[in-house]
Parts: sequence; C-alpha cells; structure tokens
Amino acid sequence: MGLTIGVDIGGTKIAAGVVDEEGNILSTHKVPTPGTPEAIVDAIAAAVEGAHAGHEIVGVGIGAAGYVNRQRSTVYFAPNIDWRQEPLKEKVEARVGLPVVVENDANAAAWGEYKFGAGKGHRNVICITLGTGLGGGIIIGNKLRRGHFGVAAEFGHIRMVPDGLLCGCGSQGCWEQYASGRALVRYAKQRANATPENAELLLSLGNGTPDGIEGKHISMAARQGDPVAVDSYRELARWAGAGLADLASLFDPSAFIVGGGLSDEGELVLDPIRKSYKRWLVGGNWRPVADVIAAQLGNKAGLVGAADLAREPDPIM
Repeated sequence: MGLTIGVDIGGTKIAAGVVDEEGNILSTHKVPTPGTPEAIVDAIAAAVEGAHAGHEIVGVGIGAAGYVNRQRSTVYFAPNIDWRQEPLKEKVEARVGLPVVVENDANAAAWGEYKFGAGKGHRNVICITLGTGLGGGIIIGNKLRRGHFGVAAEFGHIRMVPDGLLCGCGSQGCWEQYASGRALVRYAKQRANATPENAELLLSLGNGTPDGIEGKHISMAARQGDPVAVDSYRELARWAGAGLADLASLFDPSAFIVGGGLSDEGELVLDPIRKSYKRWLVGGNWRPVADVIAAQLGNKAGLVGAADLAREPDPIM
C-alpha cells in the first residue's frame, strides 16, 4: 500500500516517522509536546507535515496513550492528556489532508514487535510494556485484538491485590502498582530505608538518602551487586511473572514479549520474570510453557506499529 507515517505522542516530544512496508523508518520529524489538548493536535499536524516532506504518503497512524474506540477514531479517555471523547482522527485529518487512524499506543507497540521485531514467526503473542506504568497488546491468530469496544489489553489495571495500593486510575491494587518503573523505585526506597547497610552503593548514587533514589540508580547498583537493588528487581519480577501466568491462563500464547524501559535491562529483569512465571503457571511442570523474550525495537516500536496499522483494514469490517 505504500508509505505511511506513524506518530508517537511522548511526554516531552511528539515524533512522526515515514515507515515502509518492511518496517524501516525512512525519515522522522520531532516537535515538543505542548501542554494543552488543542495544542497537541496542532503539534501532531506539524510533526506529520515535517515528516511528510519529500514522500508520497497514503495514511497516518497515531499511537495515543488512552482508551481508543473500536473505530480507531476517538480517544474515550487519556490519563495524561485532558482528552475526553476526543475526535482525534477527525481533527488531524482536517489538518493534514490524509487518512488517519488512532490506536492505543501499547497496541501499536505490540503490533510493531509482532510484525517486525521479537514476535516475527509467532501467530499468538502477548506483549507487555514495563515502563513508568504497565501496558500491553494481544495478537491472536495474527490479528490485533482490541475487544468489542476497542479498549482491551489494559493489563496494567487488572486488580492483582484486592483493596491494595491506590492507582492513578482511581482503583486499588492494579498490576502496574506492583510491576512497573514506579513500583521498582518504591521497592528500592522502602528497602534502603529499612536496611541502609545493604544499600550503600545504591544510596551513594543518589543524594545519600532513600528519597534520592531513581530508576537509573537502581539499574547501576544492581549490575554491581548491591543487595537492595537486586532484591528490588526480584520483587518487581515476582509480580510481573505472576501476572504473566494469569495471562497464560486466559490467552495461551506461544510467547510473551516484554518491552518498555525496564526491558532494556535484559536478563537482569527477564531471568527472574521467567522464574516467577513458571512458579505461578498452573500445571507448569506438565504443560508447554510460553517463551518470555525481550522486545527488539525499543522506543521505535510504537511509531513503527502505528504506521503499519494505518495500512490494516478497518477492524469493524
């Protein structure tokens, strides 16, 4: 079908890229992410127009962090942008003069990995993104499964702990409160406060107090064997693996693809996730066990996936 543009809306920048049918990014254009919903629409249009220059484009795919309707046109709700029933497709089409589809950003990243990354060769994969929060995507029978209303695979808001920690979504005990970048930092701060003698390196990388600990410090310290940093990763992995075991009972995929910023740590996080997954998988000693593998496309997955999904037929048809 030709070249398409994928758009990735980030917290600090909006990136648009021209992507071919093999998943190669031919050019990109980035603009700062503004602070108001209407200005974000303007910025998306500017990014698309910048990337469009010199290329014959047949469509645009936008990855939006939020609940997107099944028609791939309206953002029902976006937690970090004040979009409520936002007709994003209509607004951007009016600005750029090209067909536009809107996808949930985690779905877009999952599709990118399935089509061009770690999921190549699989028909049934579940992707999870372990970043600041926790998201994911479902590909079953080579199709992205959005659900009846378009808002499936909001894995981060599965309630893992009844009456557990308060989540930003307003519920309690959501999975992302126990398996995410925010959770990792919380674990490290709590452990460093309780046993500072086991966190000397970790504390030294911050400002000398638990409050100064950041995600990058935990990674650096864990790679050098700091006991609290290593234990914090194990705690995150325990919850991540337990959640994968539940998803295996629902979807029975051949592979779980783990993406997001935490996946950049490689086996530091993947090995304990695999162990926890096998520990909690019902019948795990007697049944086939899905692979747990690292994503390959990094922060390009969402842009590439959104661009490719712009070529996919309307899922309503």
